[in-house]
Amino acid sequence: MTERFVRSLRVELPFPGETVVEARTRLADRFPRTALRRMTHLGLLVGAALDGMALELNDAVVYASTFAEARALEDYLLSFPLASPSLFQTSIHPSAPQQVLIGRQQPICRLWPHAGGPRLVEQALLTLMVEPAARVALVGGEEQGTWLAEHNAASPVSFAFAAMTTREASGALCRVAFTPAPGADRACPSLEEFARSLSERRALSWQGAGGSWAVEWP
Repeated sequence: MTERFVRSLRVELPFPGETVVEARTRLADRFPRTALRRMTHLGLLVGAALDGMALELNDAVVYASTFAEARALEDYLLSFPLASPSLFQTSIHPSAPQQVLIGRQQPICRLWPHAGGPRLVEQALLTLMVEPAARVALVGGEEQGTWLAEHNAASPVSFAFAAMTTREASGALCRVAFTPAPGADRACPSLEEFARSLSERRALSWQGAGGSWAVEWP
């Protein structure tokens, strides 16, 4: 069995009916005004999830997002034929955690960005389990797209989460465990489902990657 323990956790879910503009207004006070202008919607959500979670030089970050900066990508594509360099810069996949780390001027030892579909959560958790750093932040999220969402190329909802994990069980909020075992893969939770389960402190279990997964709360 391989396991990690969540020491601190924050999940950023939108209020019912909240627009991107309303969310930006709500979160604006958490960021320096000079940084705010350059931050994407997902960057703000990830930054809010990481708010109060101190990262150190020897820490690692595992980041998961299927579509990442969909709004920036939409705006970048619409800027053609005069393509915007700044929109291109913010539309790259790991932009959200990089915005936060650069804003904090915070170096870390490693950043592992993951993109994927049905088994994205599993991909990120596998990296979490094998990363040698004593402290690893598991971060994920999506931002709500507009016309790209109509083509299944962006998320229909916005959310973000950040969980600081260690290998110390004492005082942990929850445990993430992988046990090698034979068996057919069972549906892996989506990134949104995983985020909501963390918010609700709800247990999860499934089969995949040659073993069984469990997220367990006291």
